[in-house]
Order: sequence, then C-alpha cells, then structure tokens
Amino acid sequence: MLIRVAVENNIEGRSMASALDLPGCFAYGSEETEALIRIPQAVVAFKTWLDGCTTDSWLKNLTDFDIRLVETFTAYKVNDAFQPDEHGELEINAWFHDDWRPLTELEITRGLQVAAWAHNDIMEMTAALTPAQLDQTFPEERWSIRGVMGHIANAEWWYLSRLGLAQVERKALPEDVLVRMELTLANLHSALPQTAGREDVCGRSGEIWSPRKVLRRSCWHALDHSQHIHQLVTRL
Repeated sequence: MLIRVAVENNIEGRSMASALDLPGCFAYGSEETEALIRIPQAVVAFKTWLDGCTTDSWLKNLTDFDIRLVETFTAYKVNDAFQPDEHGELEINAWFHDDWRPLTELEITRGLQVAAWAHNDIMEMTAALTPAQLDQTFPEERWSIRGVMGHIANAEWWYLSRLGLAQVERKALPEDVLVRMELTLANLHSALPQTAGREDVCGRSGEIWSPRKVLRRSCWHALDHSQHIHQLVTRL
C-alpha cells in the first residue's frame, strides 16, 4: 500500500509528517527526517486503533506499505497586515497541493468516523473524573484536562468557520466544554458532507482553506489531543 506523506516543518518548533490518505495518522519529530522515520510506526499504531474502533476497518488487510514523501511546507508567522513576520502572532499552517482535491463521500465518511471515535475516547477517559481532576493543573502544561477539551471544541469551530460552515457564532458557543465538544462535532458531521465533490477553496486571515484541509486538521487535532488527555489522566 502506498502511503503518501506530507511534512509540515516549524509547527510549534517541530516537524509533523501526515499520511495524506489517512486523516488522523501523523508523527512528530524534532525535524523533518525524524518525523518521517516515525511514520511507519504511526501507520501501524493507527491501524491498531482503527481495528479497536470498528470491525470494518479500511486498513484491516494492511500487510506492507511504501512510505513516499510527496510534499513539504514550512509554517511561518504573519503580522496584522498578513506579511511574513517572525514576531507576528498568527501562525500560518500548511497548505498542501493535495488540499486542493475535492473530498469524496467515502473520504468524508471515514474522516468523520475518525473524528467521532477520537471524541468517544476522550469522553470515556474523562467520564469518571471529578471536577477537581478535570481542572487540575500540571507542571509545564498549558491547560488542565477541561482546558484541553475546550481547546479541541474551539479549534473545530475555528476550522469550520474558515469555510463559513460554523453554525453558531464564536461567542454563542456553550460554556460547558462537554456540551461545546458535542456541538462542534455535530456541526462537523452535518456540514462537511455538504462539501463532497466541491472545490470550496478560500483564504481567511492570510491562510488558505479547503474542505480537505478542514478534515485533515480536524482528525489530526482530535487524535493528537486524545493522546494528550490520556497522558494527563495517567498523571492524576
């Protein structure tokens, strides 16, 4: 099986390799080579996770695979005038040529399953936690567990808003992070299928967006922070 990989460098000071045809399958490294070296292990881990989520995994018969780097992008910051500025506050993340491709209905179905299963994992991990545990802070961590969950929901809303698909205004999002997560996930599930086959590409705040990029980043973000929350739960 051919695994097409794209690498985004300088994303929060590190590199991330993403399997373009497997939204949610990614590996980090201190630089590009290290991220690429870790992709085979990430593919195996992703397959194992899928096998645990469904009896109808689309990687069920994966035996061997060919990793092929097809694209790279270096993230950068811009200032208020959207000019490149290393001191700017807005980071412009990867726009790959692959992001131009319209999504198929099957790709949307599978991507939404990945996002939903990642959300389910988070809900299961946090269901028995007390309010004090959800709000506990950790050394060298930006957020509590509840804070990470709020961040996931806010990011999903942000991705959808880039294509004008957010169903509520940012200020109207619920205060309760659990409700907010359910709302933004439901928004993703109702809005993204409408983009099947469409070339909805637009620029927002100096960055280019498309349905494929929204799906790619939503799956990555949900799984990345699911793993993050698992690490925090084990520290309680």
